[in-house]
Amino acid sequence: MNDNTVGSKVIHTSKDSSFFSILDSSIQNPRFSVSETPKPVSIITPVKASDVQTVIRCAQLHGIHVRTRSAGHCYEGLSYIAYNKPFVVIDMRNLRSISLDVDNRTGWIQTGATAGELYYEIGKTTESLAFPAGIHPTVGVGGQFSGGGYGTLLRKYGLAADNIIDALVVDASGRILDRQAMGEEYFWAIRGGGGSSFGVILSWKIKLVDVPSTITVFKVKRTSKKEAVRIINKWQYVADKVPDDLFIRTTLERSNKNAVHALFTGLYLGPANNLLALMEEKFPELGLETEGCKEMSWVESVLWFADFHKGESLDDVLTNRERTSLSFKGKDDFVQEPIPEAAIQELWRRLDAPEARLAKIILTPFGGKMSEIAEHETPFPHREGNIYEIQYVAYWREEEDKNVTGTDKYLKWVDSVYELMTPYVSKSPRGAYVNFMDMDLGMYLGKKKTKYEEGKSWGVKYFKNNFERLVRVKTSVDPTDFFCDEQSIPLLNKLFKHQQWWKDKSCARSQVGHGQGFAETVMRARISALILREQNMDLATMSSQLTNVSVTSHVNVPIHFGA
Repeated sequence: MNDNTVGSKVIHTSKDSSFFSILDSSIQNPRFSVSETPKPVSIITPVKASDVQTVIRCAQLHGIHVRTRSAGHCYEGLSYIAYNKPFVVIDMRNLRSISLDVDNRTGWIQTGATAGELYYEIGKTTESLAFPAGIHPTVGVGGQFSGGGYGTLLRKYGLAADNIIDALVVDASGRILDRQAMGEEYFWAIRGGGGSSFGVILSWKIKLVDVPSTITVFKVKRTSKKEAVRIINKWQYVADKVPDDLFIRTTLERSNKNAVHALFTGLYLGPANNLLALMEEKFPELGLETEGCKEMSWVESVLWFADFHKGESLDDVLTNRERTSLSFKGKDDFVQEPIPEAAIQELWRRLDAPEARLAKIILTPFGGKMSEIAEHETPFPHREGNIYEIQYVAYWREEEDKNVTGTDKYLKWVDSVYELMTPYVSKSPRGAYVNFMDMDLGMYLGKKKTKYEEGKSWGVKYFKNNFERLVRVKTSVDPTDFFCDEQSIPLLNKLFKHQQWWKDKSCARSQVGHGQGFAETVMRARISALILREQNMDLATMSSQLTNVSVTSHVNVPIHFGA
């Protein structure tokens, strides 16, 4: 798993021919690949844990911001973009080893690995064990697990974060801590609170879960609006209440012929005959028949949900790290009472809009194990009382990002659907999932006295009552707020520094990813030439070469570290 390194070079600058290819290779939302998006002064591709320690200590000494990228799927690009000061990207791609202990039903996974690579290793080793993480195989385990992480097994086993039993983290002091060393509060925070606020997570120790040798999957498509709306309405009343061996996701989208349809995609932990009997009892309206069912192993079901093409091997699909060509913007909600049929009909109508030709509205059922775990057990609070989570995602072709005004229509479409759903979703707060990060919920701009006051406005949407506990942990383990971004967990009552800079509209990200008003902060060429040219540079050498190096901004905005 560790043979696909970026050569033997650890430090990459803009003077290196490979710099931009490395940067772009893991940008899984191409709207952040445009030239106006802020770029790091360097990319670090560590090959050992001590490389990460060196970068953290050096950055601490000299006020350089750090972003950590596992596989680049952050919805708002914050794993490889910073807007307020010079930054480096720690790209974890070389730290991707996976070690499984089937006898003890555990495994250690470095955070540069993807979910697909984890599934591949499990599938090669055993047919009776699995891990309950996300559906998309190219998503990295670093960000996914630290924010929660859910897929087809969430009703049976909960989130990925619910099944993590240890971790290795580099903290703000550059120390490597395991669960015992970090303590239970710190360990609690990184399993659902978003790891980027608390350190650089090197690896996770996971608990593998039981699955039967035979699993059944199915896909039912309905093109009639009247019939589909009726079935979706019934789905709302049964999807979270059926036995937890059954998972049925609903997607509204357009077909290749441009007609809107509803797609019901399911997984059952057992044989088809048992599934058919259950569906006849609980959800006959769907009309599932024997011909629509396929029996397979768990790892084959991962391929099936990833829409693999006939002839592609397990290796081809699950270890594929190809960059997507579709840009996107998404928002999400949690539904606690069935929405009326009129609202479902309106969602269907919204998908007929020209800007929704590639859009999806995805309904993911909760219940089962998700309702059994108390909302305070991990930072992810959206548990009992939620029927399903609903996403609204607009997609467009990468080449359209060259025309700023041309992509606004997609963002407006997502906004309009989100506004439409206001009466029907969770309230006080209107919940959101941190792994589906949405900068429209707010960002640090210095408009209030403290970061805490500002961050609470979106923090309670992601974490509800767990937000206050996360703030206390953050204040304890990272008292200088070194690990910070535009939506990170704030310190308790830390005053904004240099508020006037934060209020400068040229730095406000009202046009995220569209290249307007960005403060593209870079270090002078001397930094590239000096501090990052030697791949084996140690901390002392790197620190000495950083000393007295000046920093500037392309838009003449003064840089104030520690804001």
